[in-house]
Amino acid sequence: MFGLFKKKTEKEKLQEQYAKLMQEAHRLSTIDRAKSDLKTSEAEEVAQKLEALVTT
Repeated sequence: MFGLFKKKTEKEKLQEQYAKLMQEAHRLSTIDRAKSDLKTSEAEEVAQKLEALVTT
């Protein structure tokens, strides 16, 4: 209840975006491997941003 209006931090946003991209990549892996690879590469870019955020 008290966290209802709490804004997400940049780290939380990136983690959520990474999870969604990886889930989509997994779903696409059975349908279209090329699209799955694209989603995985997008997820890796987000992971690098997250890593840079954590190390600073």
